[in-house]
Amino acid sequence: MTIPPAPAPLTYHRLARLSLSHRWWRPVTGTLFVAVGWVLLLGLLDLSLSGLGALKGYPEGPDGWVEFGPVTGTAVDLLLIATAIPVVLLAVRWIGRRPAGTASSVTGRLRWRLLGSCVLLALPVLAVSACVLLLVPGVSEPPSRWAGFDVFLPALAMLVVLVPLQAAAEEYVFRGWLLQAAGAFFRSPWIAVLPQAVLFAAAHGWGTAWGFADLTVYGVLAGWLTVRTGGLEAAIGLHAVNNLLAFGLSAAVVDGLKSDETAADATWQIVAVDLAGAAVYALAVLWLVRRRPLARTAAAPVPAPPDAPWPPVPFPGATLGFPNAATGFPGFAAGREPAGYLAAPAAPVPYAPSAPHPYAPGGQADGPGPLEENGHGG
Repeated sequence: MTIPPAPAPLTYHRLARLSLSHRWWRPVTGTLFVAVGWVLLLGLLDLSLSGLGALKGYPEGPDGWVEFGPVTGTAVDLLLIATAIPVVLLAVRWIGRRPAGTASSVTGRLRWRLLGSCVLLALPVLAVSACVLLLVPGVSEPPSRWAGFDVFLPALAMLVVLVPLQAAAEEYVFRGWLLQAAGAFFRSPWIAVLPQAVLFAAAHGWGTAWGFADLTVYGVLAGWLTVRTGGLEAAIGLHAVNNLLAFGLSAAVVDGLKSDETAADATWQIVAVDLAGAAVYALAVLWLVRRRPLARTAAAPVPAPPDAPWPPVPFPGATLGFPNAATGFPGFAAGREPAGYLAAPAAPVPYAPSAPHPYAPGGQADGPGPLEENGHGG
């Protein structure tokens, strides 16, 4: 029986095909599940938190929703976005029929050491970019009043906890599920990277053409890093540090967290500095993975081979003889014998039941034994 060659390993964007139960409809159904399930979960949690806020005495805003204030309201927004993580993991496990950890990396888990290294690389690069933005004429806003440590420190503590979850949730949705869903249909990583980048930009709303272009290019870069490193760690590190610096600077001034501006509202100067910092970070990550080789592919599933058929006996009482070059096994062509086939001997052989052992009870009683002939008998 000819054994087929082992399938090629799967890169990150092809991990939807890791399941032996993969069918074309699973990525499509899973995408609908992530979109609808996340919206329903957001609505349920938003209603619950608004009801809780009303009971606590928070005022009602012009839109009819409870106003929690800049710090608490930001915490609620970040927490609501973070709920996408369990939705994506459930889609991978239940609909994708593969381990939930394959949404994190090709190793089936989040590689924390790599994530920590990426955060350490992103911190100085993006800090320099933020300082450059403050010095570029026409980019920085008019000076604002310092909020004070009593306001800034609690807000910073909240941001340090929730911003990484919010950034990771967006990466699990766009560079995780959507990238792998497209990769189930397209072998080329570039074709799989483009749809999620455009959807990522659209999810932030339409502000300026420069802002939309900035988010799209960022999505392409983050998707490329994800495929190149075999996991979400590099994209999460960049996204989390970028958002933490942005939110932290806003929290440092009075009512800074009340601003509704997003990256979609960026000007061309902001886009130039932002993409330059992201490019430097990408080069730093490439340098890191060259110094520290890591897994970038996962072994493709191999279907279990079919059981070898058992040859039928031609008629009751037929004798199955030993194979030979001329006849092979009965019912099979020569050289095509099934593995594990056991044939019954056609003729008596030494020590077979039809030819009793000469020294066994009932056999020849006289004559030396085989050991006695050589002088080694007892």
